[in-house]
Amino acid sequence: MATFFLIIIYLAFISLGLPDSLLGSAWPVMRMDLNASLGTAGIVSMVIAGSTIVSSLLSGTVLQRFGTGKVTLVSCILTAGALLGFAWSPSLIWFIVFAIPLGIGAGSVDAGLNNYVAAHYKAHHMSWLHCFWGVGATLGPIIMASSISGNNHWRQGYLVVAGIQFSLVIILFVTLPLWDRVAKRSNVTNVEAEHNLINQELEQIAENTKPWNIKGVKLALLTFLFYCGIEASMGLWGSSFLVNIKNLPAATAAQWVSWFYIGITVGRMITGFITFKMSSRMLIRYGQLIALFGTILLVLPFPPILSLVGFMIVGLGLAPIFPCMLHETPARFGKKNAQTIMGFQMAAAYTGSTLVPPFLGLLATNITISIFPWFIIMLAIAMLLCTEKLNDFLRKLHVGLRQSIR
Repeated sequence: MATFFLIIIYLAFISLGLPDSLLGSAWPVMRMDLNASLGTAGIVSMVIAGSTIVSSLLSGTVLQRFGTGKVTLVSCILTAGALLGFAWSPSLIWFIVFAIPLGIGAGSVDAGLNNYVAAHYKAHHMSWLHCFWGVGATLGPIIMASSISGNNHWRQGYLVVAGIQFSLVIILFVTLPLWDRVAKRSNVTNVEAEHNLINQELEQIAENTKPWNIKGVKLALLTFLFYCGIEASMGLWGSSFLVNIKNLPAATAAQWVSWFYIGITVGRMITGFITFKMSSRMLIRYGQLIALFGTILLVLPFPPILSLVGFMIVGLGLAPIFPCMLHETPARFGKKNAQTIMGFQMAAAYTGSTLVPPFLGLLATNITISIFPWFIIMLAIAMLLCTEKLNDFLRKLHVGLRQSIR
């Protein structure tokens, strides 16, 4: 039953990824229909992400009261209704209004499913869970590209995705009783720290320290902020960069951006197996270096086809970073504070998704969209520096703890 139900959870995470990549793929065409400027996409993205932050902050109380199953069902109804509203929006104002329930629904699903999988399934399932988000994020641009190339109408793309979401609502409603059954039968506990003795020492150190004040937490939060800033900016502005700088048709640009999400999807599927052989910290480091290399390909004056390769390489590099950083939280800061710090990290991630793409849009509107790859490079370097500084701090801390234990 647990394996069958895990498939349902994966389907729910596909639905979480589907809307995330639609806006950026359709915006070159949408903005003409809605009479909006290039940078307005950043405002819409900010409303969605801001609603997601509020929903995530409240998710703990809501999940405790109503349970993950009911919250996931209602959240999917909200997102499906919001997507239907997008397709029917007569103006930009209505589009922004429907962005609010989309963000609220997405935040609850994200927080609820991550907590449920962490509590009732093994650690490597976390990578595969986020892989299926990539499946949804990959399908989004493909669906939108098909709609745009067929009749140049973005509204049909949103209608198709709304239909998929409502189909998932039916599945979640039918399987609603399984949430509690699987939870009661599960013997899997939360993620264990790599070294129990060191973890005990970390607990003692943090005993009288508020989670926010634990050394290294702020570096971890910055890493999440920079990561989601990169991911959201790639999805939102990638098509506009390819259309305006590489002179590609809008439908082709949407298809190329889908390869960015294919890279994330394939990378996370592979990461689930690699975690058996390689530590999360090494996967995070290698992923950041690969993503940085892919972004450099977008800057160099190569033929446009190499931009497609660059988008996919960036996706492959980003693939292990987010799930591995979540998995590392107990090992970095101890079990006692892991859940609270996990919430901080999700808030920082959504903050990156909220603030970074509009800022890039503002720069692109006032300068040129050609700054897109340079901006991503700076974020990638900042993320790498934060991670390496955190690793160095934790390495020194663990060495000291090992010596004290001996």
